[in-house]
Amino acid sequence: MQIQDLPYPDPGVPDARSGPRFLWWLFRNQLGGQLKSLAWGLLHFASVAALPFCVGVAVQAVVDRSGERLALAGGLLALACAGNAVGDTFLHRTAVTNWITAAARVQQLLARKAAQLGSALTRRVAAGEVVAVSTGDVEKIGWFVEALSRFTAAVVTVVLVCTGLLVYQPALGVVVAVGLPVLALAVLPLLPRATRRADVQREKAGRATELASDTVAGLRVLRGIGGEELFLDRYRRASQEVRHAAVRSARMWSTITAIQVLLPGLLLIAVVWYGVHLARQGRITVGELVTVYSSVMVLTYPLRHFEEIAMAYSFSRPSAKRAAGVLSLERATDTAGSRAAGVPSGDLYDPASGLLAPAGRLTAVVCGDPDAAGRLAERLGGHPSQEGTSVLLGGVPLDELPLDSARTAVLVQDKDPVLLSGTLRELLDVPASGEVEPRRALAAAQCDDVLAALVQGSVDATDPMDARITERGRSLSGGQRQRLALARSLITDPEVLVLDEPTSAVDSHTEARIAQGVRELRAGRTTVVFTSSPLLLDRSDRVVFLHEGEVVAVGAHRELVHSEPRYRAVVTRETDDEAALNGSVNLDDVLHELEEIEEKA
Repeated sequence: MQIQDLPYPDPGVPDARSGPRFLWWLFRNQLGGQLKSLAWGLLHFASVAALPFCVGVAVQAVVDRSGERLALAGGLLALACAGNAVGDTFLHRTAVTNWITAAARVQQLLARKAAQLGSALTRRVAAGEVVAVSTGDVEKIGWFVEALSRFTAAVVTVVLVCTGLLVYQPALGVVVAVGLPVLALAVLPLLPRATRRADVQREKAGRATELASDTVAGLRVLRGIGGEELFLDRYRRASQEVRHAAVRSARMWSTITAIQVLLPGLLLIAVVWYGVHLARQGRITVGELVTVYSSVMVLTYPLRHFEEIAMAYSFSRPSAKRAAGVLSLERATDTAGSRAAGVPSGDLYDPASGLLAPAGRLTAVVCGDPDAAGRLAERLGGHPSQEGTSVLLGGVPLDELPLDSARTAVLVQDKDPVLLSGTLRELLDVPASGEVEPRRALAAAQCDDVLAALVQGSVDATDPMDARITERGRSLSGGQRQRLALARSLITDPEVLVLDEPTSAVDSHTEARIAQGVRELRAGRTTVVFTSSPLLLDRSDRVVFLHEGEVVAVGAHRELVHSEPRYRAVVTRETDDEAALNGSVNLDDVLHELEEIEEKA
């Protein structure tokens, strides 16, 4: 196991039944690295523990005026120092490797789970929580996994030293063998309270992170309504709660640390007092007293790892629980891929609603409930939020296809697509068929003014493709972001493209040109557009109207406007009172206005 092996081709299938099980799974999956760390840790701690013996032999050799034993003690001391240096160096190297490996594996697992769940992830787990797990929590998990092997080496060293002291000097060895377990276990009653305080701190920190993420994401809107100070005050209060919780947690851990300093000091005083008493009686030599005294002093170093492992576990346990909670999430339908990989073609059919999108045609879907439309769009792409009958593409259930094949066949663009930071070239560098050039996709999405705005806002970029886009495209207007996202979707050129309100933030003239551009560029491909815009509806090959989740009418836009009152009410935004007052809409006027807009476009 080396750091350069990361990321793994396959991080494995985690045991996400609980936090401790997940930690144990991580430990087992890097057992080789843990054994290396244990071996180097034993060399390091054993070399440190051997120093008091060497010093004791040297002191006794001086007392006895033995040059031979003094030379032997010097050689042993040099050997122990060399072992200490080599062991400490490689222990640190393997420990850091274990830490980074565990953290990177968790991040890779989280990224894979996010890719599998898609947009369903943020509906089941808050975005701020996901960010907190993938940043701060992975560090704490890696810390515990890494510290476990060092703690094991420290335990083995303490046991060996106590056993050696019992053999070397039984009278003082008994005192040390009894006192050391007391030191190690003395802080156990305080650990549950310290763990609870650490959990409270982490919970409050997660809420503050989520609040900060939501505030930053909506800062533009907040400024528009003058609400940024309100949210900033909320974040200040949340951050103060985190600070108070951190202080309370730190107080408990400082108490534990103080105990870990005080009790070894008391043990050392007891060993010295009793050892001097034995030396006066002639029962032990001066060298033996120095050896036991030095051993007790040196053992305070491995004993520190008892405190560290307790602290690491208290911090990593809730982190592992949260990570396991995310990793245990499953898709609403089975996408294990019982069929062979492949991209089917044909009609797209949803048995639950009765929606049929014929192959190679532009189908517009009108639904009075935007939320229901969003759920249907996700279901068409194989991302249902709840269990149900699978959508069929060419008679093949999407659920039975491997996930990669299903996503290659059907692409869904959400009504609120995300633009990642980077250059425009990087934004448009997506998996694609290669049939649609970026230039054609940008032209079809009417992005000319967007390109000009990007060049104008960039300092060094003369080519629009090299212009930088800020995170989520916040420097662009809503309509500009929407059109760039549409161009990105068009470049992929999937077998089926599902667009959810792709022109809701653009003006009518631009919308008419986009409708014509999408129609021409997607000729011969299956396209489904969820919209209530008359301009898009009039350019569609067929229109499907859904009411209460089921298809109730199918036809051309102008036919449905005349024949279906419920469809007309959704498209023209006509209320029941207006319908009763007017009797009927002057449809000829409406259609005439559409024609004028199309002519100007």
